[in-house]
Amino acid sequence: AAAITVNNTDGTCTANITNNLSNRNKVKNGAMFISQRGTQETGINDSYTGYRAGPDLFRIDGSSFGTHTVSKSTDSPNGFANSLKVDCTTANTSLSAGSLFEFVHKFEGQDLQDFAKGTSDAKQFALSFNVKSTKTGTYVVLVLDHDNSRMVAKTYTVSDTNWNRYEIIFPADTTGAFDNDNAASLSIKFVLVAGTTYNTGSLQTTWGSTSNGGSRTGQVNFADSTSNEWYLTGVQLEVSDYCTSFEHRSFGQELSLVQRYYWRWTAGASNRYLWQGQSYSTTSCFGVIKEFPVTMRAVPTSSLSGTFIPYGDDGSTSGHNQFTTRHIDQNTVHSLATGGWDGGSGIGGGGRCVVVVATGATDYIDASAEL
Repeated sequence: AAAITVNNTDGTCTANITNNLSNRNKVKNGAMFISQRGTQETGINDSYTGYRAGPDLFRIDGSSFGTHTVSKSTDSPNGFANSLKVDCTTANTSLSAGSLFEFVHKFEGQDLQDFAKGTSDAKQFALSFNVKSTKTGTYVVLVLDHDNSRMVAKTYTVSDTNWNRYEIIFPADTTGAFDNDNAASLSIKFVLVAGTTYNTGSLQTTWGSTSNGGSRTGQVNFADSTSNEWYLTGVQLEVSDYCTSFEHRSFGQELSLVQRYYWRWTAGASNRYLWQGQSYSTTSCFGVIKEFPVTMRAVPTSSLSGTFIPYGDDGSTSGHNQFTTRHIDQNTVHSLATGGWDGGSGIGGGGRCVVVVATGATDYIDASAEL
């Protein structure tokens, strides 16, 4: 970018050239702003793999790692408001060989083309983040190329219980290009627990074929005490051979980026109108349930929770039965839609308008196109 300064005395111009540092962070929700599923989930163990409550887009993977609570926390370093917090609630002091616990952030291949991976012009991966932990020791961060089954790992050392910023430069890789599509091409894995299946041999600090041995060597056992807590925020991945300061985006920007992968409507305390459709019998209706605020990554799957009742042509829900069958089977990347919700009552037949209302404040419907 160039800033032009004009000298009013002689009319000369001076151009001040600076680097354009916007849109450099590949990580979405790196400041842990957004938590659409809720701010806390308890009882997380190896049956809870996947995306859960707490900051969006940081997936839990693993097995046999004890029990933990994951939450969106306000404990954060200066310049941040939130973090992802992990609290060990049931310890595992004797890990099995297959024990594993890590937080995973995935990237679409089409967002990674500027790394030029797999070419002679391949670029380095600069990763920076802030961590605070009561469990000191060595932690592993793993980078996994899904398209070409390649990986590289590095460590960082927690030597005190304060907030600290860590910077890791992963090497360029001239082997294996990222696919230019909307599928998962790359993962960053923040490791907390690793059994001997993964925690053996020399750590693989240069790019090579994926393998369990050497993938997480040196990792401390975070799950060995119920006193252990681990916090993460300010996660940034950029195309560079050095780390820059964290790129702060507005709440609205982060929300739009996250909603490409996951969106949830929650009923709330009032005005719980979920959708308006058209009847095709006195017990059934069909139509578009919700249009998404942004285009989703792919056609999403959907789930819902709660009780949903049709307003009838009498203008109320009094005495009406809830829908017992709730298909969500006509989805696109733009909307949730149904070929038919059935089993309700009080609906005016013959193609009349039907308004569907949720009965509870925590009732919800969601859409997931996560990687």
